[in-house]
Amino acid sequence: MSTSYLLPLTSSAALDLNLSGGKGANLARLTQAGLPVPDGVVLSTAAYREFVRANHLEVVLAPACQANPNAPLADLEALSVTIRQAFHAAPIPTEIAAAIQEWYRQAGQPLLAVRSSATTEDLPGLSFAGQQDTFLNVQGDDALLQAVVRCWSSLWTARAIGYRLYHRVPQHDLALAVILQVMVPSQVAGVMFTANPLTGKRNEVVINAAFGLGEALVSGRVEPDEYVVDAHAQRILTKSLGRKVPFAAEGKLTPPEATPPVQALSDEAILTLAQLGQRIEALYHFPQDIEWAWVDGLFYILQSRPITALYPLPDGLPEQPLHVLFSMGAVQGMLDPITPLGREIILHLFVAGGRLLGYHLTPTTQRAVWVAGERLWVNLTPLLHTRVGRRFVPLMLGLVEPSTQQAVQDLLDDPQIGWDAPVRLSTRLRLLRFGLPLLGNVLLNLLTPDQRREALIARFEDFLNALEADLRRLPPDPRAKLEALSDAIPRLFRALPGKVRLLIAIVATGIGSLNLLRLLAGQIPAGTQGRSRQEWDTLVLELTRSLPYNPTTAMDLALWAMAQGLRQHPLAREELTTLAPAALAAAYRAGHLAAETQQQVSQFLARYGRRGLAEFDLGRPRWNEDPTSVFAILQTYLNWNEQQPTPDQVAAQGEARAHHALTLLEAGIRHTPLGWLKVHLVRFLGRRVRALLGLREYPKFFLVRVMGAIREVLLAAGRELCAQGVLSQPDDLVFLTLDELHAFARDPGSAVWHERIAQRRQVYEREMRRRQVPRLLLSDGRAFYAGISVKEESETTLWGSPVSPGIAEGRVRIVFDPRQAELQPGEILVCPGTDPSWTPLFLSAAGLIMEVGGMMTHGAVVAREYGLPAVVGVDRATQRLHNGQRIRLDGATGRIDLLPDEAPTQPPSSAVA
Repeated sequence: MSTSYLLPLTSSAALDLNLSGGKGANLARLTQAGLPVPDGVVLSTAAYREFVRANHLEVVLAPACQANPNAPLADLEALSVTIRQAFHAAPIPTEIAAAIQEWYRQAGQPLLAVRSSATTEDLPGLSFAGQQDTFLNVQGDDALLQAVVRCWSSLWTARAIGYRLYHRVPQHDLALAVILQVMVPSQVAGVMFTANPLTGKRNEVVINAAFGLGEALVSGRVEPDEYVVDAHAQRILTKSLGRKVPFAAEGKLTPPEATPPVQALSDEAILTLAQLGQRIEALYHFPQDIEWAWVDGLFYILQSRPITALYPLPDGLPEQPLHVLFSMGAVQGMLDPITPLGREIILHLFVAGGRLLGYHLTPTTQRAVWVAGERLWVNLTPLLHTRVGRRFVPLMLGLVEPSTQQAVQDLLDDPQIGWDAPVRLSTRLRLLRFGLPLLGNVLLNLLTPDQRREALIARFEDFLNALEADLRRLPPDPRAKLEALSDAIPRLFRALPGKVRLLIAIVATGIGSLNLLRLLAGQIPAGTQGRSRQEWDTLVLELTRSLPYNPTTAMDLALWAMAQGLRQHPLAREELTTLAPAALAAAYRAGHLAAETQQQVSQFLARYGRRGLAEFDLGRPRWNEDPTSVFAILQTYLNWNEQQPTPDQVAAQGEARAHHALTLLEAGIRHTPLGWLKVHLVRFLGRRVRALLGLREYPKFFLVRVMGAIREVLLAAGRELCAQGVLSQPDDLVFLTLDELHAFARDPGSAVWHERIAQRRQVYEREMRRRQVPRLLLSDGRAFYAGISVKEESETTLWGSPVSPGIAEGRVRIVFDPRQAELQPGEILVCPGTDPSWTPLFLSAAGLIMEVGGMMTHGAVVAREYGLPAVVGVDRATQRLHNGQRIRLDGATGRIDLLPDEAPTQPPSSAVA
């Protein structure tokens, strides 16, 4: 008997993913760990490859391998039918068929389960669950060989092709193994999750069980029992009995109506199965989705795969005591993963801030920020353990991410979190040490806001210029350059704390002035001068319209001015209106655009070219690397709808409205006790808001330029190393940490670097495709995704958090990437979140809806400055709304009305109510 194609589950070769596929390798691993797996063998991928080669099926497979990721399902279905018909018509090579038949004869020709096992399934990152076929109760040589071919062909179902295309899995070298296993005549079967797949809780085992074979349960034809077990305490938490179909002879199922209300597994068996699940999870070090069968008091494991839907937890974070982690991305409006070097740079910033409080830590020793799912999470737990923190954290979340506020408020009742301890004396002293100098700077800022603002900006611009000069002096050799850079970056951030204090103070002065104004306006009685309470609150927000000294709004207006200037030059106007943005970017880099265009764009990029999408991650490309986004925005501005006010008009109107709002607030405050005195305070604070609040955007503008300068050096070194054959891509270096960069510079030829970079890039790209990212994550695995629900929603009404007053009516434009926005003037921008690279779109949008954010997050602040009505924290807005849908949003109440699909009676507007 030829056994070259057949691998016993007990063999070491069966553990090879490339030979056994994901399912087969997992079953081999379980078998060799002593877990109860039914007897069987793996028909290796070599048999599939030989079958394809012998029948010249590569030609049939080629169209699917080259398919467009955006191909419609009907096209994929047609490809699949062609491929599967060719497979079913092709003969199995004689040697392979003989090997299968010989093994089957020696096994005693039992009933078999024939299962597909692709090389791309049951993996830690992608399970591909249910993508390929399984056949049960297979008996006889002909039926067995037919089942094998049908498994092979199921590698090319439309859903499998589409799934791989979506996840960018290469298809040209795919292969599929087939598991041939003795059927277990299960009396009870089901699935078990070693973590709760709904809540994410890691200490809960969820078991579904039904009588008979598990196929009926998996296919949804029966309603199973569900048992939830506390894995730590080994006790059953809940039991829900379903309408199960009893086991009958010959595998037949009786009708559901005959189902008795009996428990499929005894309590003892439930706990035994849960323990088995814990053994399997310990083997894989990750929660598992397990198919199992029970017969005559014994359990058998039929399959185990990772639960890929669970959001990963930080490495090294203990489950107990319970920790509460808050998404930093939800505040930044950037839910994408962050590259390893980008994360370390951000952690250096946190550590620099910690030095202001007297903490001398490093990115590896600090415990305030954790990494999970390649994203950063702030640990709120120490604050939530204190009386002050229990009040401060919900208040802070109300400003930056109100959709998380209620979840945290509910958690305060958990005895694991609500310690209500006083702040330690050492912490109070640290806060005092930080706060007193800060308070002194705030007072100075209040006294002379203009001089302090100008001095601070000059100081930071000088710091950036000095940094750029130092970077230009780095050694020319790429290895020496990387070694010097990895040493210089920590020194750079150690020099920042004193300067950071000045930034914090000036931003705090502007925000504090605004909040004091809100408190004062809150004293004006409703009805004063005929205005409601909400209208007086809105007037305070009006003060933030068209704030001066904001680098982000200045950038957007510079883009608008550039577009209007280029409109006057025929050659520039012609190329900008006829070429695609990507073609314009390529021509610009080659120096082939009209002289005026080259000059104007170069001047803009000299100031703003280090900005870009997800710019707070040093690993992400900048506009000066690829200015496609800049040209796309220029084209939008050149095609401006004349019925819409222009951005410079909006800016001028906003400034006038802000001054008028201050005048009205001064008049209103006179109607309160001591109003004659308070009016001077309102005027004083209002002028400080106008002078300083625009600087809220400056710290990020400064930091992204620092990161951009560092990135330019990295890319220059990366390009030289690519030319030498050391790296595959210039940005490979952002997938290493600083210590690794230092080690890489000394030995760049080591294979370990290539493997590490490739592995991290693969993980990063997989996380980029994650559709849902929690706002809050607990150390026991619970994840909170939902947005705000302040009022009851209906089929025609959604609610969110109001952050920028005004009424906007228009058609929805859902955008996930501002580089591919296609936003038309007057449309309502709906997106997960925004950072400064999105704000040029604000000039042409009629309104803004975001899934994350709060009153003081970036998108909300800039929306208010532009007078753009905005609602944030709208749960799954990008899924519940669709392109072209007519809606009306109220940025003062948070209400979003879904309108009938008919022409509006008037053009979409963004007028303040």
